[in-house]
Amino acid sequence: MNSDVLIIGGGLIGSSIALQLAMRGCHCTVIEKASPGRHSSGVNAGGLRLLNRDPAEIPLSVEASKMWRDIESLVDSDCDARFPGQIRVAENKADMEKLEQRAAMVRLLGYQHEEIIGKKELYQLVPALGEGCIGALINRTDGYARPYHALTAFRRKAESLGVKYYSSTEVYNIEKEGENWKLKTSEGIFSSSILVNCAGAWANKFATLLDEPVPLTAKALMLMVTERLPHFVDPVMGAASRKLSFKQMQNGSLIIGGALVAKLNFEKEKTDIDWAQLAESPDTVVSFFPQLKDVRIVRAWAGIEGFMPDNIPVISQSQTHSNGYHAFGFSAHGFQLSPVIGKLMAQLILDGKSELPIAAFNINRFN
Repeated sequence: MNSDVLIIGGGLIGSSIALQLAMRGCHCTVIEKASPGRHSSGVNAGGLRLLNRDPAEIPLSVEASKMWRDIESLVDSDCDARFPGQIRVAENKADMEKLEQRAAMVRLLGYQHEEIIGKKELYQLVPALGEGCIGALINRTDGYARPYHALTAFRRKAESLGVKYYSSTEVYNIEKEGENWKLKTSEGIFSSSILVNCAGAWANKFATLLDEPVPLTAKALMLMVTERLPHFVDPVMGAASRKLSFKQMQNGSLIIGGALVAKLNFEKEKTDIDWAQLAESPDTVVSFFPQLKDVRIVRAWAGIEGFMPDNIPVISQSQTHSNGYHAFGFSAHGFQLSPVIGKLMAQLILDGKSELPIAAFNINRFN
């Protein structure tokens, strides 16, 4: 089976790249060993976060933010995106100084999207917040979307433009025949002139086959959802010095995270919720919103994601093969970046360069 581009990984990053390439006339094939979104793409918290990005990611995140606000024009769906802002709360003077330093750093880079607000405005924006907070860092345009809705919209739009998806298709080996790639898979042999590695937590397997292994670590971050509640908070909530991330969805339920890690058997692709550790997340939420102490948790889950040592992704042409490319290692914050990653990777593949700076994400930074 031949195509112009073979993409390993049918999650949101792989689908975004396939979509952008198809929009420019490429015949793309996406190979997914499970089902699209089975792991991180379909089960993450759905954060559309420009706040508190690594400096190298800020230019990409700014452009991604613009794309999300017009996402329906790209994928024919609004992906249930909402933009109520995001807040990192300061509980004391040390927290406030930390947030002020962050805002100053962002301003020095030439951006104005991270603002300090005082106690009065904080409680005007979040009147349900418990006592004792003194201010916050805010991005007024951040928000969230529904991951599986977004993944489905990207995939369906890509398919409408001719992209072929092969699910439940495992890649066993990668070979070169002249300048072309040949992939041996559970569903036969696929070939193309261009290969893109978007395999998430499994991406190092394919980077190694391209003779450029990286120190990627697989982790499974835990999330939980509550029963439906009357509306009480608009912004996505975080904290300056505690692990906290939660939002109230359109149906009233709360999605609660906090970068807590489940027990993971990577070989069996099995996760077990660490309930003792997970209790930290609702305890933190209740410390900020005491009125939630009797709210019921409906379920908890964990998706498998690939993490890099510096917590920023690999977005790069291969350094060993001119017609190989990588986009992986998004370290649990790739959802918001996904539209712009597709755009930049299509430019890198077809034009030889991207319109935004990606040198910091080169795969050779680990050598």
